[in-house]
Formats: sequence, C-alpha cells, structure tokens
Amino acid sequence: MPPLHTANRLPIPILTFHQIAASPPRGAAFRSLYVSPAAFARQMALLHLCGYRGLSMSALMPYLRGELEGKVVGITFDDGYLNNLEHALPVVSRYGFSSTCYVVSQLVGRSNEWDREAGIAQTPIMNAAQLRQWVAGGQELGAHTRTHAHLTSLGLQAWQDEILGSRSDLEAIANVPVRHFCYPYGEFTAGQAQWVRSAGFDSATTTLRSRCHSGDDLMRLPRVPVLRSTTLPLLWMKLRTAYEDRRRLP
Repeated sequence: MPPLHTANRLPIPILTFHQIAASPPRGAAFRSLYVSPAAFARQMALLHLCGYRGLSMSALMPYLRGELEGKVVGITFDDGYLNNLEHALPVVSRYGFSSTCYVVSQLVGRSNEWDREAGIAQTPIMNAAQLRQWVAGGQELGAHTRTHAHLTSLGLQAWQDEILGSRSDLEAIANVPVRHFCYPYGEFTAGQAQWVRSAGFDSATTTLRSRCHSGDDLMRLPRVPVLRSTTLPLLWMKLRTAYEDRRRLP
C-alpha cells in the first residue's frame, strides 16, 4: 500500500509559482502572483549556487517518502500559463531542474477565464502542442481540475468529474501519466483529500504555507509561495529557516 505521509528527515520546500512575466500596472488584481523573467532566473541561479536540485513532484516523491536524502526543492507552477513555457522552461533546463505545472485542462489554449469576473487580466494558457513541448523539455504535468473549480461548493459527482476529468484530459493530450494534483484556491475537504488518494494520485498540493516535514499528509502537502515581492534574501530564508513554517495554519 502506498505511504500516506511524508518521512523526510529534513524539511523539504515545494515552491509555488504562477506567472513568469512582467507584472501588470500598480493596483492590478493579483499583481503579487507575477515573478519577472529576470527575477525567476536569479532565483533559479540561487538554488543552483546553494547546491539545490529543483525537482518535479514525481522526482521529489522518493525524498518526501524518506527513501532518498539530498538537498532538493520542489518546483511547481499553478494553472498552465504560456509564459511558464516561454520564460521558465529555458531557465530550469539550463540548470538541469525539473518541475510540475498544474494545468486547468478544459481551458487549454484559452486563458484564465475563472478570473474574469474578478477583473483580473486574461493571460494565455498553453495549448495542446505547447503542453507537449513542456513535457518534451523534461517537465511534468499535474491536474488542477477542468475549470479551476471551487471544489467545496460542488456536489459529489461534479467535483469528482473536475478532478478525474482533468487527469484524463491531460493524459490524452500529452500521452503521459498524470500522478499529481493541486487543489484550486487551496480549497478541499477531508473527504475530498481522502478520495484523491483513492483515485490513485501520488500527491496533492495545497496553499497551506510551510516546508514539508516528516508526517505531512501526502494529499495535503504545504508549499512555499514565491511572489513578486520575494527577494533573494527572502527566498533563502524561506528555503533554509522556519520562516514559512511559522506561517502554517494549525
């Protein structure tokens, strides 16, 4: 039976990125979720300089399970933006890193339509050919529902379809297994987390803030946000100290 919890001896950070692009004008909604290409390049250079290996969720699993030890960090991108392919892939490839991009599968080739009512700028999502290019570049796809749904507001059949449908959509597009899931908005119930495990996913990530410690539920993994305001000294603190751990909700 697959393990239910992490068993890593030392804390492992899983970094969360969204858009790797120039930020919109001051006052724009969710401006904090943009990391400029130059800043991202500096951040990956810092990881490399400090001796970290950046890993996708699949490559990270042996470390989270305590089967391997090493100086590793997970790299994840939420939503599937085209700017991840354009600006992040060349940089992670330069250092031999891998990463996981959680994709909203029914909006492939479209935009972040779930944000439209909130007045958030629309940004292209990778299309099918670009997702295959991402995978060919040594990166991984993860499921992020079909529509970026609020799972806790849906009925049983609807939220199960959002999750399983996302996986099947992406597997059909890229012809690779999709083993990892990310809860949109970080919203989930205990029952949903248990069901995600029974559906065969190896991990599920959240918006809970912390590095991963031994005993964490593999279906409720915390992550470390990297934002527009994350300077290199702050990133080092997030990686090497309890800075993020103290922000973990009980």
